[in-house]
Amino acid sequence: MAHVVLLLHSESYRAADFLQAARQLGVDITVASDRRNPAASDAEDGVLEVHLANPEVAASAIVEYAGDTVVDAVVAVDDQGVATAALASEQLGLPHNPPPAITATRNKADMRRRLAAARVRQPDFEVLKSDGDALMAAARLGLPVVVKPVSLSASQGVIRVERTDDLPATIGRTRSIAQAQGRDPREPVLLERFVPGAEVAVEGLMRGGSLEILAIFDKPDPLDGPFFEETIYVTPSRLTPATQRSIRAVTAAAAKALGLSEGPIHAELRTGDGNAWLLEIAARSIGGLCARSLRFGLGVSLEQLILRQALDLPIHDLGLTDAAAGVMMLPIPQAGRLRAVHGVDQARAVDGVAGVEITISQGQELVPLPEGSRYLGFVFARGQDPEEVEAALRAAHAELTFEITPN
Repeated sequence: MAHVVLLLHSESYRAADFLQAARQLGVDITVASDRRNPAASDAEDGVLEVHLANPEVAASAIVEYAGDTVVDAVVAVDDQGVATAALASEQLGLPHNPPPAITATRNKADMRRRLAAARVRQPDFEVLKSDGDALMAAARLGLPVVVKPVSLSASQGVIRVERTDDLPATIGRTRSIAQAQGRDPREPVLLERFVPGAEVAVEGLMRGGSLEILAIFDKPDPLDGPFFEETIYVTPSRLTPATQRSIRAVTAAAAKALGLSEGPIHAELRTGDGNAWLLEIAARSIGGLCARSLRFGLGVSLEQLILRQALDLPIHDLGLTDAAAGVMMLPIPQAGRLRAVHGVDQARAVDGVAGVEITISQGQELVPLPEGSRYLGFVFARGQDPEEVEAALRAAHAELTFEITPN
């Protein structure tokens, strides 16, 4: 029986879905995590505690573990594990992404430089090593600009700036958010020219250096700032064929420029005038519980596809099962403490809704973007066309009310 070491951050939403996929495939799983994830208790071979914040140390622990147990693949679920997976797989002689490629996806400044060298279409940018350079950098780029921490994800710390007078305070806020997440105070900040237009997400699979696009998600709610909280994803895309060709080409060019070769990728792009601009690309699949919106062939999950690809098992059909599908990440409306959620049964009863999952427990503190990075939960819908799916997601959201005690 094949054996996979699954790198799973202790706060990951996705333990249960990957373990279910492994059981369906008849694959043994050992979970390697920084701390015990309650959902990982079902792992056949238990949990291996590793220090994911130090990929070299974590990779060494996995290699040592593999000295006594056959390991056929090392798979990372979230951003926190991708560097460890690459290093461990390299040492074990397993298919993997080159560690330098992973490093580039984990640092937005390095990613931007590599994409620029390969002439991949992306926003104009400046890397600010000193805050004193910010005003001149913004003048070169042209307002509005977007301030980003180089090493955070999920739009945490990402803020749009309209006026130069607001730039110093915004950079200070972004730096504070990064430091609160344990980042080095000397870490540079990224400044990007804001690219207007619709935003999309791309889910793909790298196989032997070639990219296979699994889905292009439209994001029908405008993402114009000042913060960039995502809500609705719907597939298939309603953009023109020419624009979708540009999305595919730019995503493939970005993956090639960074050197990604094996496993899932998740990319974010802006579109306008038939062209696409690469915002982000990560060597992992879509975050949260959003993968539940995707089914392939005869109902195969994205997690099953990822495990099949890692183990070199046959993948028969990459076509989407549903005519249209989507997910809504439920935004946090205000800071405070969650007291109650009302209307869940009514939301589940909306025609086309396939599920509603509230992922923040009652009594838990809520932190909105840009300081926070989590959502209240997820709503899933399926239908005959994207318009039907989007309408179902909005109707379900309208049924939900959240009782929050302000801080």
